[in-house]
Amino acid sequence: MTTNAYSQSVRKHEWKPFNGKLWQRNYFERVIRNERELQEVREYVVNNPLKWALDRQNPEYPSHRERTNAGE
Repeated sequence: MTTNAYSQSVRKHEWKPFNGKLWQRNYFERVIRNERELQEVREYVVNNPLKWALDRQNPEYPSHRERTNAGE
């Protein structure tokens, strides 16, 4: 859905407005040009959420002290 379509629906269908940001920072679209690229995107979509536990932006990511105590 585009920003324009969202804005129109808020007015036309009386949707509750969303006051936060609508898009991720540094978001970009990608054109998939062949089967190999399609497979790579599919693998990314499946595997990327599995990396969340290791992401430093995850609020549950262990602190340095916790990782050190765990033997990492």
